[in-house]
Amino acid sequence: MEDTDRDQETGTKETGKDGTTGRSGKAGKGSKAGTRTVRAGGRTVEVHRPDKVLFPDDGLTKADVVDYYRQVAAAAVPHLRDRPLMLERLPEGLDGPHFMQKETPDHYPDWIRREEVAKEGGTVTHPVCDDKATLLYLADQACLTLHRWLSRAGRPDHPDRLVFDLDPPGSGFEPVRDAARQLVGLLDELGLPTMLMTTGSRGLHVIVPLDGHGDFDTVRGFAQDVAEVLAGRHPDRLTTAVRKKARGDRLYLDVQRNAYAQTAVAPWSLRAKPGAPVAAPIRHEQLDDPELTARSWSLTDLAGVLEQARARPWSAVPARGRSLRTARKRLDALR
Repeated sequence: MEDTDRDQETGTKETGKDGTTGRSGKAGKGSKAGTRTVRAGGRTVEVHRPDKVLFPDDGLTKADVVDYYRQVAAAAVPHLRDRPLMLERLPEGLDGPHFMQKETPDHYPDWIRREEVAKEGGTVTHPVCDDKATLLYLADQACLTLHRWLSRAGRPDHPDRLVFDLDPPGSGFEPVRDAARQLVGLLDELGLPTMLMTTGSRGLHVIVPLDGHGDFDTVRGFAQDVAEVLAGRHPDRLTTAVRKKARGDRLYLDVQRNAYAQTAVAPWSLRAKPGAPVAAPIRHEQLDDPELTARSWSLTDLAGVLEQARARPWSAVPARGRSLRTARKRLDALR
């Protein structure tokens, strides 16, 4: 994983009783005083309360979170760039208040990009993360998880990502791996490339890169029809039933994220859960690993996350997204 941005941690700036400031090393464990500054892409980002514990069961601090995003920025930022974001913030850590933030506060620096998009009855101005400095600033805001739109800021009505969300019906992960294999196989029949990602929560995302020409209704309708064809092939294991009572012990093929203003967890994002799991892109072959789970990668094993990122698991996917026109014809022939 190559990182071309220069960044440097410059230590903790402590403020004395007389108002003077000096430099020291990392602040003592549990201390909330002082700030740490990090250089990224020519900007300086202040990290406030760096030793604030955000993951209490694991002893992971805000400094650990900022350092994580600093090290994965080269892999993460391309998947965030030009997309409106919803921020999952926990200023006091997992044991404190938990809220989702869409609107960009006025106090955010001017150099953080904002994009105004329509909502029912008005507009909302989302933050956009186009660079490492923005990513680190958001980490300082105790934004543990970044949720991205499936469309880009310039064309918010036209998604360039289609997402199938596969969560296990019970505690085992094998149904998710099996469903992912079947879904990838069907999408391959339709001539569509796929990208796989553990969500860091319960399941997997199967993602299709699109050319952005279709609107959300078109894309969601296509995804729903794919799910119905697949469920029809495996009615004992898969379902499109929205109501939980109707699913039984079958895995639900969830396509509900494919709608305007809906979001999906961004690749390489931390999740606000004990163990600090990571939403990690994977290679298709990794589905065959019997040890694979939704939380196989986490901040508690930073080296493992960085190794996965350096492997560039999505490198074989074409850079340009696909049109759904030919795939729709092939899908209709299967119905």
